Formats: sequence, C-alpha cells, structure tokens
Amino acid sequence: MTAHTSAPSILDAAGVDANRARSILGEALAGADDGELFVERSESEAFVFDDGRLKSANYDVNEGFGLRVVADETAGYAHASEISEAAIRRAADSAALAKRGYSGVSAEGPRATNTRLYGDDDPLASPAFSDKIALLQEIDAYARAKDPRVVQVTASLAGERRVVEILRADGGLLRDVRPLVRLNVSVIVERDGRRESGSSGAGGRAGFEAWITPDKWQDQVEEALRQAMVNLDSVACPAGEMDVVLGPGWNGVLLHEAVGHGLEGDFNRKGTSAFSGRIGERVAAPGVTVFDDGSIPGRRGSLTIDDEGTPTERTILIEDGILVGYMHDRMSARLMGLKATGNGRRQSYAHMPMPRMTNTGMLQGTTPREEMIASMKRGLYCANFGGGQVDITNGKFVFQCTEAYLVEDGKVTSPVKGATLIGDGPSALTRVAMIGDDFDFDPGIGVCGKAGQGVPVGVGQPSLKITGLTVGGTSV
Repeated sequence: MTAHTSAPSILDAAGVDANRARSILGEALAGADDGELFVERSESEAFVFDDGRLKSANYDVNEGFGLRVVADETAGYAHASEISEAAIRRAADSAALAKRGYSGVSAEGPRATNTRLYGDDDPLASPAFSDKIALLQEIDAYARAKDPRVVQVTASLAGERRVVEILRADGGLLRDVRPLVRLNVSVIVERDGRRESGSSGAGGRAGFEAWITPDKWQDQVEEALRQAMVNLDSVACPAGEMDVVLGPGWNGVLLHEAVGHGLEGDFNRKGTSAFSGRIGERVAAPGVTVFDDGSIPGRRGSLTIDDEGTPTERTILIEDGILVGYMHDRMSARLMGLKATGNGRRQSYAHMPMPRMTNTGMLQGTTPREEMIASMKRGLYCANFGGGQVDITNGKFVFQCTEAYLVEDGKVTSPVKGATLIGDGPSALTRVAMIGDDFDFDPGIGVCGKAGQGVPVGVGQPSLKITGLTVGGTSV
C-alpha cells in the first residue's frame, strides 16, 4: 500500500511512536520548503557458484533512516542505522541547520496512489537455501554438458526484499515493499588454446519462482554459450568511421548513458547538461521518441512510488526528435516551476534522493532490422553491449561491444572482437537513420551509478541504424 496503512511499520517494530516522529519532523520542517523522514529495512542474499563449487553465500540485513530538510536550493540530511526517537531527534536538529533562518512555503505533498506494480514477494523465504544451491549446481552441470569446449561456468543468484516508509510532516505515511531478484550465467569456452566468454542475465521485481523455471534458466545458459562460441570465431575489429546497426533491448544502455543522464532535472537546472535550456528544440532525428517509465509492472527499474513518495509515471522526454521534458525529483521540479515525475531515487536511507532514471527507452519504428543491415555497404552490427562511459556535460561516450559483426555489401560476415563505439549522445541522436520495428526491454540486469549511488534500472530500444559513428578497434 502507498497510502496510510495498518501493516506493522518499521517505526513500530523499533519502538518509535509514529506521532512523536511526525512531531519531531514537523518541527524540523517548519519554515522549510520540503523534506521527509525516510525509513528503510532491507534483507538481501547472494550466491556465487564458480568453477564447480559454491564460492560464496552472503546474507545481509540493514535498517535505518534518513531525515531531510530542504530550504530553497540547500538540503540538510542526517541519517543513522539506529532507529530510535533520540536518533531521529538528533538527525532533525542537524538537518534543520540547512534552514539558517530561511522561511519558505511548504511544498504540496505527493499525490496518492493505490496502484501496485509488484507484490509483497519475499525472495529470501522461497525457495529454500538448499534448493537455491541445488539450482546453481544444476545450471553448472547443464552448461558443461551442452558443449565439451566449456571450461568454466559461473552462476550467481541474488535476491532482495526492501521495505521503505516515508513519513511526511503533513501526516502522510507512505509504505512500499520492493522485491528484486536476478540470475546471471557466464561461461568460458576454449578451442585450440583460445578462450572466449559469454554471459546472460535476467531478473525483475518478483519472487525467484518467476525467474528460475527450467525453460528460463536453460535459455540463459544457451544464450551465454552462444555468445562465447561466436566470440571464438571473431577477428580483430577494423577501426574508423562507419554506419552502425544496434540490436534491440539491452543496447538501450547507450541511450541511457549518452542521453538519459543528460535529461535528468538536476543537471539541467544547474545548466551542466548538453541539453540544458533546449526544451522545444530539435535534438534528434525525426521519429526518435525517448521515454522514461517507472510504472511498468514487475520491471527491474519500476517503483510503485519513488523514494520521496511520488507515484512513478511515463514521462516523454524527446518526442519525434523534439526535446519536450526532463526527469524530476521534488527539488528540481520545484526550483524549475514544474511537477515531479516520480524520478526521485536514492540507493538507501544513507543517501539523499536525486533525479534518476527508472526504465528508459526509445519507441519503435517500422523498419525491419534485416533492411537496415542490407542498406550498409560497409558497417558494423552490434548485437550486444558491455560497459560504457559518458561525460554528462558534452554527452561524449565510449561503449564496448561484447558481440558484434562486420557488415559487407549488405550482409553480416565475420564476428569481430574489441569493437568500441565512440561518439556523443546529442550528435548520435541526430544521426539515427532507421528505427526498427522490434522494440524490446533488457532482460532485467541494469544497475545505474550516479554521484556514488547505485540503483536498479531498465533500458530498452528497437534496432537502430546510426550513420557515421566512430568505431574503435584494430586499424587495417
């Protein structure tokens, strides 16, 4: 539930009277523009099965609170792992220093919602510990039996149940129970002394039962093995400027990094983004529509409410190539005279919220991927990405391709190794020449870092043809 709830609260369990906490918060927020008491309890576990044995099994439980006081552009924040009235009082006294005699008008609280995007599943409770270990053993055996060239298998399983409660001075107590699971498989194959790897992952906001059915984990093993075998046949990637076709799904991470961060409200309020002050301008090719949507049931980046209590929503950022909006938390929205979009996120109670992406993607077009490839005289087809880096101020990016192929005379030829894509987000968007009809989200593996905070996210896109990208590789 995201409104007032009768479920046992974290405050109750810690012996803290909610009315007393509300009173302390009210005193701290008197004359401030905004703020809240964010209380959290999280339980998580992670298993790694590597090289035929259980390498690690970890269980962790954390709880604590953070109290924030916002006055104009200044925010005071204090947090503690001890949930008690005395600790909350000390935090309130510290955070309230941000006001320094400031007298503002309290912002209106977030709107209410009864929508729930996931259940109260507890991934730690089911299946049993022994069953999880047995599953990882089964994955290892299945992968090794698929091909004699498999020399190493790593399988990992991670689950989390996070409960957050947001207390506001207006009396509202918002609660969200957030399950999250992920299964990863990687394999290393060897042939004639050459070793290559492949990997696959999947997950979302549900219990493990939704993700570890035999058909699903077997598909993951086979995908990891397929990638590794492709890489065994790869040749050095030529370098130079060429047209590139990106496959659908996880490749949306380029959009996330090269464009998404630049559309977060705080960067634009401060004028440090390549997209600052450009609302209403053409920033991408016609047909390019980019969105952020935290309201998709069960997806890794989805949240019923964000970490300030605002319900998530679908926000159009670029529409048919025109910049139409940014992603906002409550602070950036208030300071820019706009409304919060449900993008206020934090890694934990020890962190202040900031504008962050949820599930970010580009809408599909009408062109089949085969037609894009056929249109290239010489180019690169990038089926899968690895990691990447971006500079927010100018949008410049570098991405590594984990599965890529040369395209010659409209046909996919040799797989290549060591391909990197180099460019800048604003320019790359204007060079989108074809938009595929095959939109897909990533399988549920994204983690986004910003200002030292990591949060789960989703990315998605259709296949795209981008002209004139710089491809780094081996010069020929």
